[in-house]
Amino acid sequence: MQDLSDKTILDRVNHIFDRQKKNSLILRGESLSNRIKRLRSLKKWIDSNDKMIQKGIYDDFKKPAGAVDVSEIYPVLTELKDAIANLKRWVKDTKVDTSVAYLSTAASVKYEPKGVCLIISPWNFPFLLTVGPLISALTAGNTVIIKPSEMTPHTSEIIDKMIGDLYKEDHVAVFKGDAAMSQMLLKLPFDHIFFTGSPQVGKVIMRAAAEHLTSVTLELGGKSPTVVDETANIRDAAQKIAWGKFINNGQTCVAPDYILVHESIQDQFLSELKQYVSRLFDAGNQGFKQSEDYARVVNQKHLIRLLELVDDAVSLGAKLAIPKEVDEEDCYLSPVILTQVSFSARVMQEEVFGPVLPVLTFSSLDEVITQVNEQPKPLAFYYFGRSRKTCKKLLSQTSSGTFCINDCVLQFGHPHLPFGGVNNSGIGKSHGKYGFLAFSNEKAVLRQRVGLTTTKLVYPPYGKRTQLIGTLLKKYF
Repeated sequence: MQDLSDKTILDRVNHIFDRQKKNSLILRGESLSNRIKRLRSLKKWIDSNDKMIQKGIYDDFKKPAGAVDVSEIYPVLTELKDAIANLKRWVKDTKVDTSVAYLSTAASVKYEPKGVCLIISPWNFPFLLTVGPLISALTAGNTVIIKPSEMTPHTSEIIDKMIGDLYKEDHVAVFKGDAAMSQMLLKLPFDHIFFTGSPQVGKVIMRAAAEHLTSVTLELGGKSPTVVDETANIRDAAQKIAWGKFINNGQTCVAPDYILVHESIQDQFLSELKQYVSRLFDAGNQGFKQSEDYARVVNQKHLIRLLELVDDAVSLGAKLAIPKEVDEEDCYLSPVILTQVSFSARVMQEEVFGPVLPVLTFSSLDEVITQVNEQPKPLAFYYFGRSRKTCKKLLSQTSSGTFCINDCVLQFGHPHLPFGGVNNSGIGKSHGKYGFLAFSNEKAVLRQRVGLTTTKLVYPPYGKRTQLIGTLLKKYF
């Protein structure tokens, strides 16, 4: 497609959009069994091509096959299994209770497809964060256009092949390309847009959607704080944080962005953290660069950004807890743990999104709450400790899209939890039934009886009887 002229690309985009618009109306009347059949076909394709998926993601940024299985393929298969098992229940009209004033009516909520949907997916989990929203869109009965990330071209080719093998273009189509392609697509009047990426680009998406009053689901990010208090199991916390932070080379929207550890356990925590980073990602003790378990930064541009964050923090007094290793040509950056970090440093003002972890200390919980609330609302909040009082206080006095106790990242993959941010970290929810609802219009349906109804009792003219009924309604119902 990249060899075609701009006009040819635009004509093709418009042609497929128009075909999908027409097909979306036809799909409203299709049987539910057809939707389920498509989901099963998608699952079968993924099961049959897992090695190709592993290789494609490895070729993009050396993500290990085991990590691809656990963090890309498994969550997608879980989402598929959940949808196949529960779709009949999700689509069933929901009856709602009535009140005395509506005794002669029956009311329900009907779930209808929104129509033609656009999915703009990111590079950090290029398969998961493309196919996951696709599953939700298909369960709701929509047609879909996908714009995968140009930063992971090998995975984008696999997605393109998968869609070509399974769907006609009037149902699901893929358009590869850079930001110009996204801008071209965003000019179209989609019925729903699902975007995963940064808050900065999320604002661009929202402005474009506003032109057509298109609904959006924005999965963004932010600085997810992690609190480790004096009641925590330090070894357990360090192991889980090391995994959650440095898997995918730290390029995870729900990764712990910075640690707030109680000053009384800082030294022990840092010692355990450094040990577990090595155990998990350099098990052969050959160095992180030679490790088969350690991925790479997606490209040199992002690597340079990360190095600038580290250098800025060090210039303001931060210390490196582990010696830093860099190979720009290989997009390699070893795990970086920073201590004595100033809150004015860039690494504390921007989402890190890489293998750099600032560790700060605190003495009081109120100090933690103040520091967290001074930042934009994060996508995730992690608490490691055994104090119910502390946990309850953090839950009630801070705001975040998700909250996880004594672990991290896991809440993303839970099939029965809503996933999404709040304000700066996102709009709307996804996964499982919540993803189905995101791509559905919840249509209110009211059925009134023929003949005498409760409503007719308050028709004009407004005499004494009407006034009496109105008074009774206001007072008692």
